[in-house]
Amino acid sequence: MNELGSLALITLYPVTLFGAAASFLGGRNRRKGLVAAGERSLVVSFLLLTLSVLSLVALFLRDGFSNAYVANHSNIDLPIFYKVTALWAGQEGSLLFWNWLLSLYGIAVLWSNRNRNRDLMPYVTAILLISAFFFTNMNLLAANPFRPLVMDHAGTPIPYAPPDGRGLNPLLQHPAMVVHPPVLYLGFVGFVVPFAFALAALWTRAPGVGWLLATRRWTLFAWLFLSGGILLGARWAYVELGWGGYWAWDPVENASLMPWLTGTALLHSVIIQEKRGMLKVWNAVLVVTTYLLCVFGTFLTRSGIVSSVHAFAQSPVGHYFVAFLALGVAFSFGLIWVRRDYLRSDATLDSILSRESSFFFNNLIFLVACFAVLWGTLFPVLSEAVRGEQISVGPPYFNRINVPIGLFLLFLTGFAPLLAWRRTSWPNLRRSFAWPAALMLAAGIVLFLLAVRARYALICFSLSVFVATTIVMEFHRGGRVRRRQLGESWPRALANLFLRNPRRYGGYVVHFGVVLLFVGFAGSSFNRSRAEELSPGGEMAIGGYTLRVEKLEEGETPNYDFARARVALERGGRPVGVYHPERRFYFASEQPSTEVEIHSTVREDIYLVYASTGEKGGAVIQVYRNPLVLWVWVGGLVFVLGGLICLVPTRREGSPAPKTSESEGGAP
Repeated sequence: MNELGSLALITLYPVTLFGAAASFLGGRNRRKGLVAAGERSLVVSFLLLTLSVLSLVALFLRDGFSNAYVANHSNIDLPIFYKVTALWAGQEGSLLFWNWLLSLYGIAVLWSNRNRNRDLMPYVTAILLISAFFFTNMNLLAANPFRPLVMDHAGTPIPYAPPDGRGLNPLLQHPAMVVHPPVLYLGFVGFVVPFAFALAALWTRAPGVGWLLATRRWTLFAWLFLSGGILLGARWAYVELGWGGYWAWDPVENASLMPWLTGTALLHSVIIQEKRGMLKVWNAVLVVTTYLLCVFGTFLTRSGIVSSVHAFAQSPVGHYFVAFLALGVAFSFGLIWVRRDYLRSDATLDSILSRESSFFFNNLIFLVACFAVLWGTLFPVLSEAVRGEQISVGPPYFNRINVPIGLFLLFLTGFAPLLAWRRTSWPNLRRSFAWPAALMLAAGIVLFLLAVRARYALICFSLSVFVATTIVMEFHRGGRVRRRQLGESWPRALANLFLRNPRRYGGYVVHFGVVLLFVGFAGSSFNRSRAEELSPGGEMAIGGYTLRVEKLEEGETPNYDFARARVALERGGRPVGVYHPERRFYFASEQPSTEVEIHSTVREDIYLVYASTGEKGGAVIQVYRNPLVLWVWVGGLVFVLGGLICLVPTRREGSPAPKTSESEGGAP
């Protein structure tokens, strides 16, 4: 299998180069034979990468420890479930997996555009193959997953197969890590499709917004997977790392957040180009920036220039990423500059009080947030390069900058739907603004009287009421018009709103998910924690709860040994449940790990960690009381649901749509 996988990768090298050249020349010279050869090269590259991936998976399943990658990330007693997912556990395998997903996207793009966008497809194919060539180059020269394991014998390297491997990192032995990396990669890699179409459209000076419409679903698809990947990563951090939180502004977390911010800005601003022919340069810049930030985030994860629990070990792949990014930035932005006349807007902004203006302002705030995250992430690297001393910035910096930005974006989420396209009159704005503003003010007063004194939390809760009210008003307005004009019942009217304009009303569901997420985020202002060493019978109280250690036990499995505490949790003298936090030590990797236990309610989480064995032989139990965390996970599900609704094809009705604001555009 080692030889088969290596041969497939080596063969991929000329296939991608030939296919890229054939596609470009075929498009330029209008040679259908060359265009077809390029497309067949993309298909062959997918087959070769599939063969490589299957070969590596087979090596894991067969405990092929003569392969260095398998020996470093698996062991005999590792469950089969994790042996398969170890494919993306390390540098070499994850790059191979990334390249395979890229080729999978290529096949999907070829199939969906087999009878359309034929002038663009040769250049799209060439860009996809160039990207595949880049990752193939790294796999062959810097991170080969099929490198045999060798040992030095009298100065001569000889093949070596140990009796067992080093095992999978304990932090990765969790169900969330089975799903999180593929979902995140589908988001990262997916942005190559709008990137390729944008460059192809710029190169050919494609008229109209055809390329934008062709990539709208691809952009939403990639953004949705990136969003899901970030949420799954937050869930993994919460249940696995044992520190009581789900977001630490870690460099690798930031690496996924930055393209999400620019991708979200893109989803909003493309609506303006579709409706008014504006922001063409802006959208081209956002498409390019989002994909290059995806590559940059992968560079941060793999180069070793930043320290992170999520990052891979330092390796030479960083130099390849720097070269690829430099070429990508130079070519992409150079092409935008050369084609700037082609990107002239068809219209101008009519009024500051318009939906176009609010979307554009929304975009600017997203980019400010992205820059703030980028600056904070790279500041330690820049300070070391300039001053020779690495100065780290932590959560206080990111929270100080991004919490006000986030609250302002939350306000815009509710304010933008109150505005009309082109121009909004003051009387209409006051009428639309009255109820949301009144309920927001009332909510703020009630919360203040209930002793909510944390400033940002109070603002966040109040704004959440404001945004939720505007969303309800939009659904009520659209449903009322359908009932009046078409005589539909309320359930049917609301269902048809989604079917007639899933992008708009799915966007409102996304926005409601954002409201729930912000409510959960605001709860972190009231987090509390406590740690004590407890022997059997010992008790500790926190936030109205009492926990009692009933028993301490030890044991082992073929994969690890453990120390476990049996903890009874009570609230107000009534039993809540029995929980079993534990510490593990994995034999193969010789690494410790914690397994937390969480009592979760709508109001709060009680988060239990077996931190260590104390000086007196008891268990040091760390307890966190985290209010409203469940709202984060529920909000994430609603958020993803809204994104899925946006992907539903629009259903056309026999009669023309009623002339209402709901049929004229709106939320992305």
